[in-house]
This record gives sequence, structure tokens and C-alpha cells, in this order.
Amino acid sequence: MPQVTSPPPPSTASSGEGSNAPVLMDPGAVVKTVLPSQRPSFGAPSGVPYATGAYPFDNAPPTNADLQLYRSYFPDNAAGVSGPKQQIPPNLETFSLADRCLDSFFYHFHASHPFVLPKPYLLTLIGEPSLEPLLAAARWVGSLFIDVGSARQALFQEAYQLIYEPQRPKDGFVVQAMMLLIVVLDGSCENDKAREILGDAETLAVQLGLNTRAFASHHGRNLPVMEESWRRTWWDLFIIDAMIAGVHRVTNFLLFDVPSDVQLPCEELQFLSGNIPGPMTLQDLENKEFSGDDRDFSSFAYRILCGRNLGRFMRTPPMQGPDDDNLARIEALLTNWRLHLPQNKKDSLQRNGVLDEMMFQAHMMMHATSIMLHQPFSQLDTTPTQAITSCAPYQPVATGNVFNAHTRHTITSACAISELITHRVPLLSHTHFFTCVITLSSIVHLSKWAVFFVPHDDDDLRQKIRLNIGALNKLSTVWSAANGARNQIRAVARDIYQLKKQQQNDPQFWIGYSQQEMLNSMAADDDIITEVENADMLQRPQHGMGSGMQ
Repeated sequence: MPQVTSPPPPSTASSGEGSNAPVLMDPGAVVKTVLPSQRPSFGAPSGVPYATGAYPFDNAPPTNADLQLYRSYFPDNAAGVSGPKQQIPPNLETFSLADRCLDSFFYHFHASHPFVLPKPYLLTLIGEPSLEPLLAAARWVGSLFIDVGSARQALFQEAYQLIYEPQRPKDGFVVQAMMLLIVVLDGSCENDKAREILGDAETLAVQLGLNTRAFASHHGRNLPVMEESWRRTWWDLFIIDAMIAGVHRVTNFLLFDVPSDVQLPCEELQFLSGNIPGPMTLQDLENKEFSGDDRDFSSFAYRILCGRNLGRFMRTPPMQGPDDDNLARIEALLTNWRLHLPQNKKDSLQRNGVLDEMMFQAHMMMHATSIMLHQPFSQLDTTPTQAITSCAPYQPVATGNVFNAHTRHTITSACAISELITHRVPLLSHTHFFTCVITLSSIVHLSKWAVFFVPHDDDDLRQKIRLNIGALNKLSTVWSAANGARNQIRAVARDIYQLKKQQQNDPQFWIGYSQQEMLNSMAADDDIITEVENADMLQRPQHGMGSGMQ
């Protein structure tokens, strides 16, 4: 594969906006703002929701009421977070606030949604007015991970105002800035606001033509790393739309129906270094097994396939039963994705132990789709977990009579999600959407804990519940959505524990078990509920969004 290398960016001493660094690219296509009343509704029928240039972008500036809404969510005392996640390079404290926040953005967040230009290349654009919304959004995101005192609220307001400034040309950088706000607002329990901005970002992206191959070449100034950034912008927006639709089950994944010929992103190290190979297409990847193509595709590309499989699942008509042909068709897609992964993509940890976040998210999405597909036809009664609604509305599942194949699929995927937690990498290096996937896994584990009593499996099940709650503890130090999910899961675990204690008072419950097995099981249940009760004392959020959103 031929490599096309972007020229190394010139050295920059600061990321401050006063820099005189040269501008290497234009901001991309620009559209004029028109009336917000013409924006398409989420209730539009499925199909191709946009015609080229047909829909507007909301040009209404944020009101004082809009900004006041966020004062309560990003308070002045929402300072940095203590613990392992505050791993900022030692010399960062000598920088300005803007530099510290931007460095924090790249250090903590960029890898989980890697569409913004790598930092050395981004800094060459400092001074370009079109970059202001993106820089402001990146600084706000970076502020969540470090101590910025009372500045965090002002950083958000600056980003929001710049994005929705009435006279600002709406270009690709505005789309990137909106994407950062969408991800973080969703992780901060501001789901309605995130969905509103998502609708604007989708409309603008299609207006600009980000869904076309031509956009990257027309607006990349013949610099491959910049062209790659635009390709990543479209595909990451596609994945964000998929994840929000999949984990919350409120939106309907509009971008799945938007035609696109955007080429596939390259590997992360290639993007970061600027050594961009000639891009391949989605058709190349999907036809790989039939064409005999032996080229290597990126982890980002396999993540896109998972997003497309989720979209196919969401477009499937309501299934009529466990033997529905559509269910078998979606399972075949998931199984084929797993079977045809290259050996080096089967695990989200590379051989050197470094996290491959794109493959992590791909596996995460695949297992979540499998649970959503099979859980309705499993034996697992979800009634005991109906109070867990932090990510999505309660999905009733009646108890089946047999331990069927759908039950096995559901439990296997839930266990695989818990296993992802065990990777020896910082949990906060993952996308915040992992919170809702852990919650989905926890619903399965708790449903099984409430219904089944299998001594040889019970301790393993308890350990997975512990693991999930522990992961949510850590994620809650930044993401308040994780805090809400953890509290609901803990409450359900307590209820199930009390029910199990009542059942255990009935001598008939222990028929067939030795006294030692009985004592061991009761002691194990006591241990897990003690850990659940004390979990928030072990890693309670001290600062940041985890406490500020409550």
C-alpha cells in the first residue's frame, strides 16, 4: 500500500490562539444559515432523510436561559478529579489554562473519538477564525479531566456560543465541535440537549457533503492527514449516531440511511504520524472474502462494520418469535464479523499490551447488539431489573421454560462485556458509551442472579456483578451517567439480595445441597451485598462531572 506522508507540521511553542502559526487548510465548505423552523424532525419516516442542500442549520444564538441551564451542571466547584485518571504530564502545570485544557483533551479524550487532527497538525491552524469553535469545544472537554476551578462553566459557554454564533459560517470544524459537545453532554446525563445538537450536526454534515468522498479531497489542501481527518469526521459521527441510538433506544440512527461513499479511515498510528496510506472503500472491506483481497483494513474500519450491523438490526421489523428469519439473519452478520476478523483484531489489546480503542469499541458494540437481539427471546426474566432505566427504557422479557440458545447468546455476550473491563488499561481511556454497555451487561447478570441458583456458577456470576459495579465507580469520577447507572444497579442488587435471603429461609430451597454448600452460598451473597453497599465509599467522585451533575 503506497504511503502518502503529510509534511511535518512546524514546531509551535504554544497552542494559544494568539499564535501566528501558518494556516495549512481552508475550513471546508461553508453554508449559509436559514430558518430553524425548517429543520427536519426526528419523527421523519425512515429512508433517505436528506436531499442535498435541502435542510437548514439552526442559526438561533444561545439564550441566557440556555446558558443558565448548564450552570447547574458544570458548577464552579467542579474541579479536577483525584486518582489514577489525573495522569497529566508534569510540565503541564506551567502552561496557560487554554494550553492545559487542550493538552488534557489530547491526552485523555482524543483516542476514544479520534477525528480531530492530531495535535501537532492542529496547532498549525491556530489563528484561523474557523477553528475557534473546535478549539473551544476541545478545551472544555479537556477541562473535565483536570483542575480548572471555576473556569469550566465559562469554557462550555464559550464553545456553545461560538458554535451557534449567528454570523459564523457553518463548516466542517463546526461539525467537529458539535460532535465533541454531543459525546460529553450524553455522558453527563444531558441526553435531550445532546440529541438536539446531534440533529443539527447531522443536518449540517449532509448539507456540507461530509458524506461524500469529494469533501475530503476538496478541503484537505492536498495534505493527506487533513483529508483523513475529514473522513474520520463523517465516520465518527456515524458511530456516535449509532451508539446513541443503540444504547438509549430513543433516536433511530438517521445516518444509517444517508448514502455515503466516504473512504475508510486508516490505522491510528498512521493518522497520528501523518503517514496516510491510500484509502480503501467500504465495498473493498465488505467484499473482502469474495474478492480475495488480502489487504489489511484498519480497526476503525471494523468498528464501522459493527455500526452498520447495529443499523441493520435497528431497521429489522419487529420479530415474531425466537425462530424469526430476521433474527437468524442478524445473528449471521454478527457471527460473520467475528469469524472473519484478522488474528490481530480478535482482541482489543495489541501484542505489546497497548489498547486498540477502535477494536475495543467494535467488540463492545458487537456484544451489545447481540444482547439486544437475543435477550427478548431468552429465559431471563427482566422484571427484577425494571428500575434500571439510566440508559434506556425498561424492556420487559418474560421468563421462558427452557435454557435456550438465546439465553446462552445473551449470557455469553454479557460476560464478554465484563471481560472487557479486565483489560489492564485505564477505564477512563474508553468512550463514555461503555457505561451503557456495562449497564446492559449488568441487567443480564442481575436477571440471572435473581432467577437461577447454580452453585458451580454462582460465584462467577457474583464476581461479574462486582466487576461491573467497580467499573462504573471508576467511570463515575468523570461521567455522571455512570454514577446514575451504578446507583440503580446497586439498588436492584440489594432488592435481589433481600429476595434471595427470604427464599433461603425456606428449607425446600436447599434440597440437594450439602450444609457446606449452603453456608458457602449464603456467605458469598453476604459478601457481594457488603461490597455493593460500600462501593461508593471506595471510589466516590470527589470533583468533576460525576458530582457536578447530581
